[in-house]
Amino acid sequence: MIVNSMVYRPGGEFEVINVEDISDALKSPDNFVWLGLWQPDPPFMQNMQEEFGLHELAIEDALTAHQRPKIDQYGESIFIVVKTAYMSDAGRIDFGETHFFVGKNYLVSVRHGPSQSYAPVRMRAQERPEMLTEGGPGYALYCLLDFIVDHYLEITASLGERITKLEEKMFRSEFDKQAMQEVYTLRRQLLEIRNAALPVNEICNQLIRLHEDIFPKSLRPYLRDVQDHAHHAVMDAENMHEMLTSAMHVNLALVTVQQNEVTKRLAGWGAILVIPTIVFSMYGMNFEHMPEIKSIYGYPVTIGGTFLACYLLYRKLRKTGWL
Repeated sequence: MIVNSMVYRPGGEFEVINVEDISDALKSPDNFVWLGLWQPDPPFMQNMQEEFGLHELAIEDALTAHQRPKIDQYGESIFIVVKTAYMSDAGRIDFGETHFFVGKNYLVSVRHGPSQSYAPVRMRAQERPEMLTEGGPGYALYCLLDFIVDHYLEITASLGERITKLEEKMFRSEFDKQAMQEVYTLRRQLLEIRNAALPVNEICNQLIRLHEDIFPKSLRPYLRDVQDHAHHAVMDAENMHEMLTSAMHVNLALVTVQQNEVTKRLAGWGAILVIPTIVFSMYGMNFEHMPEIKSIYGYPVTIGGTFLACYLLYRKLRKTGWL
């Protein structure tokens, strides 16, 4: 599916172009073609291979989702895979990926899975025609990478707010099953954000060091800004992941302490109940000769002594904190 197809000419001029006319537009080295696709089918990508002169292995990768983030060079073309993250209004985080084909005068983006449209990025880039004219596909790629990485930061900020609220539930002595399930979900999402943002640093490094023809010196500060944002996203994800792990351990420790307190109290009351159990069980054994049974003071002495022993043990356990 074609999302947008634009050609940019010197002087800041740009217009929509038909896919069939791309090869003609590329004949002029001063023109720059920006093509956006979403989950295209194999026949269409074969046509794009012919139009842009793309490598067949890169085309094969672009047709297959679930690629690892990477940057490869095929002749004069660069193939880049970047993970994307999208948070819905309901707070659900979905991960997709975008594949980029970058050449001296073209940029092709292929989106797979959930992600936001890149149309706002293209419109903002068109507001700076001098940068599109000077930077061409390099500047367009920077705009897209910056858009993707900024979404990482927005998601980590949103997750940070959820974690702050969740910590209030975790620092209790009760075991909250729902809170623990949310902790595991957040830890998994943070790990996925980290794994998505971490390779962006190396991708930008290679673009800066090895591809000066596409990324001239004037664009390097922009890529370093993307690196900085990606680094912040990685650090935020790692720190929050550690915070959740610590909160989970603290909650489990508090629950264990509470369980130990309950066990101590049950053991204390059990010790008190042992005294009357032993005394009264003796009188239930029906011995033939029990002199104290015939004593006039046998009953009150036995009952009083039993309760006195229970009371003294209760005082002792209460003093030591077992009751």
